[in-house]
Amino acid sequence: MDTQPFEERIQEIDAYIELLEALNRQSQTGPPEIGGSVITAQQQKMLFASVYLQLYNLVEATATWCVTAVAKATADGNSWSPGQLDTTIRREWVRTSARTHVILNQDNRFESAWAFCELLLQNQPVVEWEIEKGGGGNWDVAAIEAISERIGCTLNITPSVATAVKRHFRDDKNALAFVKDLRNKLAHGAISFEQSGENVTVTDLKELKQRTVDYLRQVVQSFKQYVNDGCYLDATLRPVGGA
Repeated sequence: MDTQPFEERIQEIDAYIELLEALNRQSQTGPPEIGGSVITAQQQKMLFASVYLQLYNLVEATATWCVTAVAKATADGNSWSPGQLDTTIRREWVRTSARTHVILNQDNRFESAWAFCELLLQNQPVVEWEIEKGGGGNWDVAAIEAISERIGCTLNITPSVATAVKRHFRDDKNALAFVKDLRNKLAHGAISFEQSGENVTVTDLKELKQRTVDYLRQVVQSFKQYVNDGCYLDATLRPVGGA
């Protein structure tokens, strides 16, 4: 599982927060400027608000990368049959292949069932497929824990990181729940960028970013270990030393 895209996305957020820190330092001696143009208080708030969008982008991207890595591993080299997969993953493969999660009319339901039966009768190896992850626009700690449990991936989150990410950050919400809430309000026009950037400091944003990144990094490592240990396979087929 390639973790480089995850780390690159974090670097982007860090670079943006460095910009905010530079503007904050300038504001100690007067209105901050970029290229000779003064940055107004309104503009600063709008810049602060963009951090929420970047963090949520990282959260949802991480969930997608992790789930995709599992499905990709099962189809790698077309080496595995459905019967060789771990029960939890096989259930997900059936859900996708038989389209049980899609509302179909009578004819399409029959065609889907027929195609799935043919797939089984021909004893085809697992080919490229996607795990239905859902959660679009609603990814937070609870959603990540739910998809991990559904797939059978144990999240190895240290107590300190788990406590930090679930501790209230603002508005009685933990870090990821707060990021999700602000992102959705911005996306649906329920709040302006200026409003979402009010009553927050660069220090607050750095803390929010750190809680989010620390948690997501351990989620990524948990899924990476899951894939490396072959936990998507039946226990009898996993590499020696795998879970």
